Amino acid sequence: MEHLTPEMMLTAYSIGLFPMAPDSERDELDWYDPDPRGILPLDDFHLPRRLRRTVLSDRFTVTTDQAFEDVMKACAAPASGREETWINGGILRLFAELHRMGYAHSVEVWQSGVLVGGLYGVALGRAFFGESMFSRVTDASKTALVHLVARLRLWGFTVLDTQFGTEHLARFGGVEIPAASYKEKLALAVSAPRCWRGMENEKEVWNAEIRTMGT
Repeated sequence: MEHLTPEMMLTAYSIGLFPMAPDSERDELDWYDPDPRGILPLDDFHLPRRLRRTVLSDRFTVTTDQAFEDVMKACAAPASGREETWINGGILRLFAELHRMGYAHSVEVWQSGVLVGGLYGVALGRAFFGESMFSRVTDASKTALVHLVARLRLWGFTVLDTQFGTEHLARFGGVEIPAASYKEKLALAVSAPRCWRGMENEKEVWNAEIRTMGT
């Protein structure tokens, strides 16, 4: 892994590959190219009414790119039902560098000033590659996902890659599509100019978009 550079990581993402370590203790990296591929269609995002009320309430404060490495470390920490992690030291270092370069991003969820949930991933053109999320209180990671989708929709993203399809993501509209179809969408998305923008303190903008999401 010592020869892997952030630039090589970006090239891999642009052609549909993503990395995972066998476990957190080994300094190794495996590359994945699943078929079918999991995506979350941004225009068909399903937002349950109860969760919409939570997200639009004052229960949480949501930010982006304010605590990237803290989010990654929280995603890497063992949790109930996820005692093992695929995030090792090498992945932490590479993604921290991608963040400094403006390609890796995080969504943070705070409660009373404490980080209680979040997610991170990579943005290339109009594609966002979701990597991992964590939650320390009920609905924190779901709130991060809703806010991510709101931002991607407003900024003109066309692909939200979830790597694999899961029952959890299916509740929000997640689907699996053939890898060939995914890569066609991906090629168009990554050829676009960089779309991620830093628009903090725009709570009403995000909330207005969240209100448009279907149930």
